[in-house]
Amino acid sequence: MELQFISALEKVFSEDSALPAAPAALTLFGGERGSVQLCVKSDRTEKISVTAECALPLKLFRVEEIPAGHTIAPGTKRCTLVKNGRPGLYPDLLRPFSGALTVRKGKTSVVWILLDAADLPAGSYALTCTVAAETASQTLSLPVKIADTRLLPQTLLHTDWFHADCLASYYNVEAFGEAHWKIVERFMENAANHGVNLLLTPLFTPPLDTAVGGERPTVQLVEVTKKGRRYTFGFDRLFRWITLAGKHGVEYFEFSHFFTQWGAKHAPKIMAQTSKGEQRIFGWETDALSQGYRSFLMQLGAALKEFTDDMGITDRCFVHCSDEPGEKDLRQYEKVSAVIKAAFPAYRQLDALSDFDFYERGLVETPVPGEGAVPAFAGKVPKLWTYYCCGQFEDELPNRFFAMPSVRNRILGVLLYKYDCEGFLHWGYNFYYTQFSKREVDPFTETDAGGAFPAGDSFAVYPGENGEPLTSLRQQVFYDGLQDLRALRTVEALTSRETVLKLIEDVLGDVDFSHYPMDPARFFLFREKLAALVG
Repeated sequence: MELQFISALEKVFSEDSALPAAPAALTLFGGERGSVQLCVKSDRTEKISVTAECALPLKLFRVEEIPAGHTIAPGTKRCTLVKNGRPGLYPDLLRPFSGALTVRKGKTSVVWILLDAADLPAGSYALTCTVAAETASQTLSLPVKIADTRLLPQTLLHTDWFHADCLASYYNVEAFGEAHWKIVERFMENAANHGVNLLLTPLFTPPLDTAVGGERPTVQLVEVTKKGRRYTFGFDRLFRWITLAGKHGVEYFEFSHFFTQWGAKHAPKIMAQTSKGEQRIFGWETDALSQGYRSFLMQLGAALKEFTDDMGITDRCFVHCSDEPGEKDLRQYEKVSAVIKAAFPAYRQLDALSDFDFYERGLVETPVPGEGAVPAFAGKVPKLWTYYCCGQFEDELPNRFFAMPSVRNRILGVLLYKYDCEGFLHWGYNFYYTQFSKREVDPFTETDAGGAFPAGDSFAVYPGENGEPLTSLRQQVFYDGLQDLRALRTVEALTSRETVLKLIEDVLGDVDFSHYPMDPARFFLFREKLAALVG
């Protein structure tokens, strides 16, 4: 039997015969979580037990391979992939591990070990793992060092769009029934534990990734009553949503889009109580600039402002106009943006768009360009954001697809620091539908949204039994990148920004969104030198 620790930046497949080099040690800042992987190989199929001991609290997960059909667009240029991006099984799901497993002859099994340095003093520790088979056992140890310096809290605003309707669909429960609320809270807790502090909040069913004329299941937090041209609003569900999120550390809220995606031509689906019962009062049939819808938004804006003032969160709320408008949509966006500014003047307007003209013309307060468009915005907007989705992969743009090496996921933290970003947006925390929301998918078997998006683009967590979210290798590595950002800002506070930028250049080179080293060993050397700057 062969045992070996490997870094969390490696992706090991069950078919791999050779294993990456073992790390010399794991170095963490105070308050940081860190991971390492234990690989087990045997020359026969047998049952084994795995135990891990460390003064740091730890959790064990079994790394499971999940199928990827569509991994990357054909003909992609400058896009480093593992296994050449071929379709097949990729290590991704981290399933909580009880300690017993069956290893298969000639195959590699991997256990993910998550360590938490939250409450222990600085110093040297050891992680010791014992693997026992029927006839023999082996023990392996890895030094773990906690640096003297503790991480500062996260200041980056990070949203990974939370799809409440997907949870209701997958678990077959009534939207905002008690069963749904319990599931929603578990997923909120998971999101917050992995750096999400800005939560997509569906005042009305979000008009995102929906076929023209189609509908996603209704998830509407604001209760609407219509009497003629007047509306009254109930905020009980919204209060519960915000309170639950706040319980788990979420401080910021983005209210879902008030106009449809890719053009802002229509209203989202909005349900209301009328004299004829509950009816859809706005939707695809509603022109975005109709007088009736504008009047509705003005009335909603006044009531919503009173509600958020009472909760003390007005200055922590954002509004969305429309997602991903392009150059051809500029005139329409200009008109609907004026409507939003008039109806919701108290909130920052935030939209994913990559055409600088929208910002230059004053149509959006906080533009969120795709990674490839960052150079056009950097230094020209006071609070820089960026995002990635299914379109950011060529020219080595960082992302977290199944087929990408983990460095392409984790490097984002360094880049967000270098470009001094205020925020980062991703669209798919738990999107369990096909493209355009035409049907549900089983994310354990169909990971590419019906073949539309590269596997891993549309979700970072899996829906486990009893409404429990299951984390992924990609989610853990992404969070490590957020911790890198915190570490960089912590060291800056103790030295200077110039000192930190020089270290980045000395060890990683002149990095940007298309240029950075892919070698995990070099990345961990960078982290060690960063910790050494502050003792």
